[in-house]
Amino acid sequence: MSEKRRKQRKRRENAPKHRKRKMMSSMLSEDLKEKYGTRSIPVIEGDEVEVMRGSFKGHIDTVAEVDRRNEKVFIEDVTVEKADESKEAYGVHPSNLKITDLDLSDPWRKEKLESIQEEDNE
Repeated sequence: MSEKRRKQRKRRENAPKHRKRKMMSSMLSEDLKEKYGTRSIPVIEGDEVEVMRGSFKGHIDTVAEVDRRNEKVFIEDVTVEKADESKEAYGVHPSNLKITDLDLSDPWRKEKLESIQEEDNE
C-alpha cells in the first residue's frame, strides 16, 4: 500500500462494496468483546450504538441507516436543526461509535459471530 495520503484517500473512496462494508466497522462494548472474542464488527441497521465522540457523545440509540458511499451511520434521534428550523439526520463516522447491542436477525451474521467465538475458545 502506498504511503502517499492522496493515493490512500483515492483507494478508500473508490473501494468496492465488499471492502467498504469492512471499513464501516465499529468497536464492540466490553461484554460483547469478551463474549464473541473480536474487537470490532461492521455496523448494520438495527444495532444499538453509543456515540463516543462529538457533540452527541454519550447518546445511545439504534442505527436507522448505514450510508457506505459517504461512510456515515445515521442513528435515531441524532439530528441537527437547519436554518428553517426543520430537523435533519446527522451522519456519524463508524469509528466514533461503540456497538452496545447486536442485531442478530441475520442468520449469516449470527453464524459468523459464533464461528469466531468457537475459534477463540479453542
